[in-house]
Amino acid sequence: MAAAVAIAAVLLDAIFGEPRRAHPLVAFGRWAGWIERGLHADSRSRGLIAWSLAVLPWVGLAWLLDGLAAQVSGWLSAVFSASLLYAAIGLRSLGDHARPVAAALDTGDIEGARAAVGRIVSRDTAALSSERVAAAATESVLENGNDAVFGALLWFLLLGAPGVVLYRLANTLDAMWGYRTPRLHRFGCAAARIDDALNLLPARLTAATYALCGHGASAWRCWRRQAPAWDSPNAGPVMAAGAGALRVRLGGAAPYHGRWEERPLLGEGAAADAGSIRRALALVRNGVAVWLVASLLLAFVSEAARHA
Repeated sequence: MAAAVAIAAVLLDAIFGEPRRAHPLVAFGRWAGWIERGLHADSRSRGLIAWSLAVLPWVGLAWLLDGLAAQVSGWLSAVFSASLLYAAIGLRSLGDHARPVAAALDTGDIEGARAAVGRIVSRDTAALSSERVAAAATESVLENGNDAVFGALLWFLLLGAPGVVLYRLANTLDAMWGYRTPRLHRFGCAAARIDDALNLLPARLTAATYALCGHGASAWRCWRRQAPAWDSPNAGPVMAAGAGALRVRLGGAAPYHGRWEERPLLGEGAAADAGSIRRALALVRNGVAVWLVASLLLAFVSEAARHA
C-alpha cells in the first residue's frame, strides 16, 4: 500500500504541482514564526522547546488522523497519506523554478538568468557569470532533490504519514531557524541538528541514487574525495555525488551578504551551463522512478513471502 500511495503522490505532484493557495507549509511557516516571536532567547534549550511545540503537535495529529482513517477504510487512509505526501514533495517545483534559469541562459539573457536563479538560492546573484548562475541552479536542483523529494519519500516509506510530516516540518524549520545568523545561532541549534539527523540516511541514499542513475564511477569518486570537505555532513555527499554523476564542475567561491565565500570544489568534467541544469532535473526524475519501481518490487516480494 505504501508504494502505491507514493506513486499516487508523485503523480499528483506531476499533474498539479505545488498547491497555489493555502499551501500547508506556508501556514506552518506562520505558526513557526509566531512561536519564535514568543519564545526566542539566546538559548539552545529554548530553541528545542520551540521546535517541539512547532513540530510535534502536527506529527501527533497526522498519526491520530491516519489511525482514524484506517479504522474507517484502508482507502481513506491511503487518500489521506497520499495528500500529505503530495503536499510534502516538490519534484515538479524543481523544474518550475530551474527551467527558467536554463531558458534565459540559452538566449544569453544573463540578467533574466540571475533574476530567476535568485528566486531559488540564497547567494547574491548580481555579480554571477553565466557559468556561476548555471552552477548555482544545478546545485539547488541536486540538494533539493534530497530535501524536497527523496527525503520525504523515504520517511513516508519508513513511518507513513507521521514520518513525512516530521521530516518536512523539520526541514522547513531548519531553513527558518538554522543557526546562520547571530540571533539564531543558539536558538536554531536544535532545528539544525534534528534536520541533520533526519537527513543522515536520505542524503546518502540520494547520493547513491545519483551515482546509480548517472556516471557512477565519477559520482563515487567525487563523493569519497570531496564530500568530507563540505560544511554540511548531508549536503556534501548529495552535491558531490550529483556533480560527479553529471560530470560537471560545481562548488567553488560564491557571494553571500556582500562578500565572496570560499567553498570546496565539487565534481569534475565540464563547466556548468544550461544543459547541466536540465540534466540535473533528469537525474532527480530518473532517481524517483528507480525508487518507485524498487518500492513496488519490495512490496510484491513482501506480500509473496507473507503468503508463502
